[in-house]
This record gives sequence, C-alpha cells and structure tokens, in this order.
Amino acid sequence: MKTLRYLSLFLVFLFAIGHMSNAQERYSRKEKKAHYSSNYNYEVQIMGVGQDGTKVMKVWGFGRRVEDAVIEAKMNAVASVIFKGIPGGHGAAATPAILTDPNAGDKHAEYFETFFSPGGKYLQFITMTTDGMPSGQDRLQIDRRTYKVAIYAQVMYDALRKQLETDGIARSLSTGF
Repeated sequence: MKTLRYLSLFLVFLFAIGHMSNAQERYSRKEKKAHYSSNYNYEVQIMGVGQDGTKVMKVWGFGRRVEDAVIEAKMNAVASVIFKGIPGGHGAAATPAILTDPNAGDKHAEYFETFFSPGGKYLQFITMTTDGMPSGQDRLQIDRRTYKVAIYAQVMYDALRKQLETDGIARSLSTGF
C-alpha cells in the first residue's frame, strides 16, 4: 500500500513538472519556425556611411551550410533596403524603405521571385566587404544543421531605387505625394 502511495505521488509530481514546462513554452515549434523563416525577418545593422548612394551594413543570414547563409545574408541586405529600410546608427541616419506600400512584395511577387532568384538581378546592387568566409563572432553554429553568418556588405541604394523605378515597381521621388 505504501508503494502505491509513493507511486501516485511520484506520478502527480511528474505531471506537475511536465505541465509547468509546457506553460513556459509560449510558442510552439511550428510558430517559432514560421517566425524565423519569415520573409520579413532581417537582422541588419548599419555600419556607417558609404560612398554617395550606398549603404554599408552588417547583415545576418541562416543556412545549412556557411555558403548558404552568406547567400541569404546578401539577399537580406537588398530586401531590407527595398521592404523595411535600415535603422540608423554609427554616424548614419535611418534610411526609409524604397517601397512604402507594405503589400508591394505580394503585388509584385513574380518580379521579386525573378529578382531574388539564384544569380538574380539583386546581385548587381550588393558588394561584399568581408574578405573570405566569415569566422569568429560572425559565424555561429546554431545547432548541428544551421549556421548563422554575418557579412559586411555595401548596397548601392540609389542605383537600386532607380532600377525599381525604371521597372515600374517603385514610384519616382519626383512624382510627389
């Protein structure tokens, strides 16, 4: 009888511990994955003022291999300039997004799918300022299958804006309000 009482107390204890650990997890694994794989989740830090018409920034990317993370970081640099803008810092003012319409990515989905395709047009507007593959603090292994990599990149902001205006995606600054 005594062992039955200990066993039932032990089971209650296990149930309570399991319930407490689930209460601490606010988001499911699926929700977390959706958040981190979102097209709007960019880690960008302005590093300073570049030559006229350019922005120099540190951008993070994720991938199964370091090379994949570097490619994603390049895409994130250009996408952040187009869709979200760049926060200020390091002697540089905040830069607004080229496209002010929050639904522009969906409206012009076919254009951006081609634009950001492997070897796509976005590569014309970015220059990596990092020599070789990132290492140290700029190359983190998140788990056994994922790397988080930072690159220092220069985005040709003015040329990118002009291209998007020419292609009919962005409104020209001279059109007014």
